[in-house]
Amino acid sequence: MDTGAAPADGEGAPRSVVIGVSIAVPDPFGKEVQDARDSFGDPLARSIPTHVTLLPPTEVPVADLPAVQEHLRTVAARHRPFPMLLLGTGTFRPVSPVVFVRVEEGMQECREVEASVRSGPLARELNFPFHPHVTVAHNLPDDALDRAYEEMRGFRASFEVPGYSLYRFGADEVWRPLHAYAFGAS
Repeated sequence: MDTGAAPADGEGAPRSVVIGVSIAVPDPFGKEVQDARDSFGDPLARSIPTHVTLLPPTEVPVADLPAVQEHLRTVAARHRPFPMLLLGTGTFRPVSPVVFVRVEEGMQECREVEASVRSGPLARELNFPFHPHVTVAHNLPDDALDRAYEEMRGFRASFEVPGYSLYRFGADEVWRPLHAYAFGAS
């Protein structure tokens, strides 16, 4: 059974789960990035849907999930859909071995939504400053990262962002959506 949970209590029920919140990159763009990520040899290519992270992997007690979901619903209701343009590549090297597609349009909206999401029951410190992006290669040898940077330079995707989703990390190490939250919905 895929629980995506930390060790269980005496009765076998999980005490905590690992969650994340992100903006999904719709197909055909999401599939194109996932296929490219796979071609660069990234072993996580098929276990992580193509996305812009708003809340990185965060462990929360199972008992807190209703409050987290209410928080995410309330936050989404305060924001409006916005256009996003993904264009070209960037990298976090040498600080972190990551190549990504840049968020060219929608950066400010992502920052505003991320700050709202990462408050209340989801308030937490980050390891790095928030920088909206779409990962295309992570923790790979330098030659693979170089190839990803070059091959994705011409990538372009334009779409409307209608909201975000809550994801749960499974015991099989796959991220799956739990719930979608539409911007402006009450």
